[in-house]
Amino acid sequence: MRSGRQAAILEIIAKQEIETQEELCAELNKRNYSVTQATVSRDIKELRLFKVAGSKKKYKYAYIDDGNNKISPKMHNLFRECVLSIHSAMNQVIVKTLRGNGSNAGMIVDKLNFPEIVGSIAGDDTLLIVAVDVEKAAVVVEKLNEFLK
Repeated sequence: MRSGRQAAILEIIAKQEIETQEELCAELNKRNYSVTQATVSRDIKELRLFKVAGSKKKYKYAYIDDGNNKISPKMHNLFRECVLSIHSAMNQVIVKTLRGNGSNAGMIVDKLNFPEIVGSIAGDDTLLIVAVDVEKAAVVVEKLNEFLK
């Protein structure tokens, strides 16, 4: 049941802009999947869905099938489109993004697995990356700017 429901979720978000879990519940119910918001929330986590800017709605759920932690072309394009600037301050790197895309940038940076990065924290429009030291922060900035190209 779960795999069928999750396949339906991917089909739904591929065909229409879904902004909330409630909207997704309603669409699944139309397809004879009796679900609660809690079930949909778990499915969203398992499928690793995230929100991007929509064309009709403010935000919409999206999915990138990247397989084995690799960066897909779609994910690369998402990073290029949402990042506004990258700067370092001491051993920290600050990535400014379009509103609502801090966590998307963070997810992509996490998948890059740069050894210079200790960790990161994402906000609405900012990603804070902590590097091993000042020199490694400069390396991270250089690598991320190269990734933007």
